Amino acid sequence: MSLFQAVAYGLVQGLGEFLPISSSAHLVLLPWLFGWSDPGLAFDIALHVGTLIAVVAYFWKDWCRLIVKGFSDAGSGEGRLFWYLVVATIPGALGGFLLEKKAETVFRDPLLIAFMLVAMGMCLYGADRYCSKRKGLNSLTLLPGLAIGISQVLAIIPGVSRSGVTMTTGLFAGFTRESAARFSFLLSTPVILGAALVKMPHLLSDPASITGNFVTAVIVSCVTGLLSIGFLLRYLVTKSFLPFVVYRIVLAGLVIVVALVR
Repeated sequence: MSLFQAVAYGLVQGLGEFLPISSSAHLVLLPWLFGWSDPGLAFDIALHVGTLIAVVAYFWKDWCRLIVKGFSDAGSGEGRLFWYLVVATIPGALGGFLLEKKAETVFRDPLLIAFMLVAMGMCLYGADRYCSKRKGLNSLTLLPGLAIGISQVLAIIPGVSRSGVTMTTGLFAGFTRESAARFSFLLSTPVILGAALVKMPHLLSDPASITGNFVTAVIVSCVTGLLSIGFLLRYLVTKSFLPFVVYRIVLAGLVIVVALVR
């Protein structure tokens, strides 16, 4: 892997993990479009470690409060939010375990990714355009939290986008754009951590693969992820998801054209 490729992988992971454009789709499509060797799912997970560090760094104060309240005052708003995050994590963890093999093989087909980019983009547009978007996280209850958690299972298919599908479900439940994004980002912490813990031993079994460019990719994904979290939370205060929907459709069109030409 060249330095340029390492930086490119880090950028698409850092941007795609938190923006609703699917980091996993970009990590599959990048080598497919440019003829690079596919670094594989284990490397994808290593890049997720960078974004895990980013989300923990951004929300560490929130997590400290949530954990303390969750065990000391479970009936408070932050205490309930902590346990809703715990419940919402379970479906994603089970889905990842049961569909791991498909995630490494059939789900990485470019045309399937293109279809999911468009389909999820349309769902995001519909939720953003027509739902009420009035609730804050203090209004969250068990069923919407569980529904958001269950929706994460779809994100195993590249092109869906974990952040995209959880934000879309939050919008359908009536939450504001910023509240849906904040819950999505908090929920990403245990999900990314779990995936990293499962896959990192496989990666670390081959220390020779951890090169300088590999480390560079992880650092770039961390810095870019940190910036993209802050950007999206500020952006969604006054703006819609439409630019991300348009981007998804344009990217899907490019994938289809390239597939047909080849």
